[in-house]
Amino acid sequence: MPKILIADDEASLRDALGIILRQAGYEVRMAADGAQAVELFMRERPDLVVLDVMMPRLSGFEVCEALRAISPEVPLLMLSAKGAVDDCRTGLRAGADDYVVKPFDDEELLLRIEALLRRRDQAGAAVTSASKMTPTTIGSLTIDPLRCEVRVDGNAVTLTPKEFQILALMADNPGRVFTRDDLIEALWGQEYEDSNISIPVYIRRIRLKIEKDPSRPEYLKTVWRFGYKLGD
Repeated sequence: MPKILIADDEASLRDALGIILRQAGYEVRMAADGAQAVELFMRERPDLVVLDVMMPRLSGFEVCEALRAISPEVPLLMLSAKGAVDDCRTGLRAGADDYVVKPFDDEELLLRIEALLRRRDQAGAAVTSASKMTPTTIGSLTIDPLRCEVRVDGNAVTLTPKEFQILALMADNPGRVFTRDDLIEALWGQEYEDSNISIPVYIRRIRLKIEKDPSRPEYLKTVWRFGYKLGD
């Protein structure tokens, strides 16, 4: 039974989410503020975390960054009444995998949670073909799909699950140009194509981690008006 940590300072919402998730078959843990969320995460090691943005002691953004440093692979879903684009971008930059604005539809929330858990379990298989499981090397960049590992100049690079999936998908097709819709359909699903997922934010975060000069990328390149490609 997957374990989900809910972090929200609003008791009524925590309780409502707990009921929804337990009825869906999940084990639930709850935190009333950001600092407690980090403490519970360290002790319980949940399979997925649902984070509110505005919390005392540590904000959802701060918790997101802390959890990413502890566990790069855990799916993080940010849940907030704030629907501004800047808040969504901040959450994604902090390491969130998805962002849902309150009030939300219960069924949609469950579908997003199921999708995040499924893609976590299928992270390696979802972005590599059965026939190509060997590492891809481009210059000093190496992407190893079996180890879910990325290295630059021999040094390991820490990526979130979604960042790794984007890079591994492109490494499996070096030189191919991927549009925004290509990446979203492959890694999130067609139902997310009209969502506010910001592929440029993910690309920027990946470049900051793998490029010597992110403003002049050697590996992850932009093809103006079309999309992105890895390598030449």
